[in-house]
Amino acid sequence: MIGLVTDSASQIPPELAARFDVAVVPVMIRIGDVEYREGVDLGAEEFWEKLTRSDIPEISTSQPSPGAVAEVYRRLAEAGADEIVSVHVGSEHSGTVNSARLAADEVNVAVHVVDTATASFGVTCCVWEAAAVIVAGGTGAEAAARAEATAPRVGTSFIIQALDFARRGGRFATLPEADGAVVMSGVGGAVDVIATGHTVDELCDQMVAPFLESGRPIRAGVCLADPATLPFTEGLEARLCAAPVEVELVRYRVGPSIAAHTGPGTAGGFWYPIGD
Repeated sequence: MIGLVTDSASQIPPELAARFDVAVVPVMIRIGDVEYREGVDLGAEEFWEKLTRSDIPEISTSQPSPGAVAEVYRRLAEAGADEIVSVHVGSEHSGTVNSARLAADEVNVAVHVVDTATASFGVTCCVWEAAAVIVAGGTGAEAAARAEATAPRVGTSFIIQALDFARRGGRFATLPEADGAVVMSGVGGAVDVIATGHTVDELCDQMVAPFLESGRPIRAGVCLADPATLPFTEGLEARLCAAPVEVELVRYRVGPSIAAHTGPGTAGGFWYPIGD
């Protein structure tokens, strides 16, 4: 038995986690003076309700402790796992990989820790491929290698509308001034501004173009952030379902660990090509 682990910053949809029996370690979210475990004490709906209030408190995120990760590893080992593949948000974005490596030293089972060098659903793309290897009867080392090989092929395309909010979060401090939403895209963890726009149709067209640029079949995830972004979610899904290439599509929810940095109005998703 091979256990499969990720962290909640992967934004893995519950149905995908259940399909591949993925254990999810919660990222810590601090809102004002209160700390929450993402997906345990604080879900996406509750978070967005807090974020839409006029008196938004300071929000920060932190990686799970090595002890919290080790607890998940022990639970999997007790359930019969003799190997664990642990796939996480990139070390450039979070200290979660370090926590996983420290946790691996605390358990009596082989743990393969994967630094994906990406974030959000990009991590889930790597988990998806690792799971495919496990389902096909591969080893933990083979599943980890597939996840690592997938990471540089993962693309993202998204908009940021709350520009001041995103700049304050630090990760998008260099966002340009723009009259409208900023469209960002990239492959392999690096993203750049590719356009700006105003209407839902215009922005959906700009976001979906990178998904389909290669003309190859893809697996993709489209996000829903705060409820006001639903037209973007549906617009992207409609375009991908009508695409001239095969698209295996899921929807995921933007939760606190990502929304804390991008703010309300975020829309877009991730994809990667199927096959070699």
